[in-house]
Amino acid sequence: MGPRRLTVLAPLLGLALVASACSGGTEETTGAPSSAAGSSAPPSGSPSPSTSASDEPSTAPSREPVQREEPDPVSLAAYYSENRDYAGGGLRLGAVREETEAYTSYDATYRSGDLTISGVLNVPTGRGPFPAVVLAHGYIDPDFYVRGQGMTRERGVLASRGFVAFHVDYRAHAESDGTEEQAERDVRLGYVADVVNAAAALRRSDDVPVDDDRVALFGRSMGGGVMLRALAAAPGAFDAGVGWASVSSREDDNFNQFTAPDRDEVASYVEREYGLPGSPRGREFWPAVSARPSFDRVTEPVLLVHGTADDTCPLQWARDSQSALRAAGVDSTLELYEDGHAFGPAFFAAMDDTIAFLRESM
Repeated sequence: MGPRRLTVLAPLLGLALVASACSGGTEETTGAPSSAAGSSAPPSGSPSPSTSASDEPSTAPSREPVQREEPDPVSLAAYYSENRDYAGGGLRLGAVREETEAYTSYDATYRSGDLTISGVLNVPTGRGPFPAVVLAHGYIDPDFYVRGQGMTRERGVLASRGFVAFHVDYRAHAESDGTEEQAERDVRLGYVADVVNAAAALRRSDDVPVDDDRVALFGRSMGGGVMLRALAAAPGAFDAGVGWASVSSREDDNFNQFTAPDRDEVASYVEREYGLPGSPRGREFWPAVSARPSFDRVTEPVLLVHGTADDTCPLQWARDSQSALRAAGVDSTLELYEDGHAFGPAFFAAMDDTIAFLRESM
């Protein structure tokens, strides 16, 4: 008997909005996913009650241009599409890694801002255009990470089912530009730009037959957190989002779970520069780098998939993210399987459900 899917929470009925307050298999290692009321008085320049408007000319006050306050560069708001130009492009296909009857796999690079990002691209056999999925892998130490590591199974299954599958290495991984130190100091918000720019690069490519109206983002573990932050930062960049065994949508949870216990250089830097969760400075910083307070910006359907025996990313994180997505009016579904973090026995059943979701949602 195959693995049993335990729970399916149906998408939210209604669109009421409310105000908002790791990779698979044995490849993944634990790490930080890094975090005026109106007045009754007459307006200036209006005649007073004792003066007729015809008694003296009215002089309209000069209007000063409204100065929009720039968001903190280390905040999710700095990655909102209103504040950032996601001009990803320059997708280039390199060496052929694998060729099957169903698809061809290539090394690939593209531009994310001023960085070149590497990855692996699987293209189905045929003329297309094909729906596409950008893959956001889970945490693997960048010192040991190699191109395309972390979601090899998912990439192959998607391409064999007719999806272009683009596995993004992220900045400071494999052959990508950037430094690990800077990525960590930015609590990995740069990964948001990398996946959004990957979608833009796919749509702008003349070499890959992508259906521009069907591009999804599929994240695993840490990549699930990247997915949630990207949907909130850039509504419309993707047409659906999937998160498997995702980290928390609150970055203070992730810091406390993965980074704080080690007391390493990253934890010390975060404490010094931003404040620990619960500290006076931290109470402002951690919500500002988290996806959950911005869930009311998400416009795409979301599927969360989680194992009931996940001992890396607690099941409660998935339940809490699902509740917050539903409260924000997002069309969101949570599916649970009797499996662990890496999805072994339940992998193919979960992939079948994920592919069905993508076909129905895009």
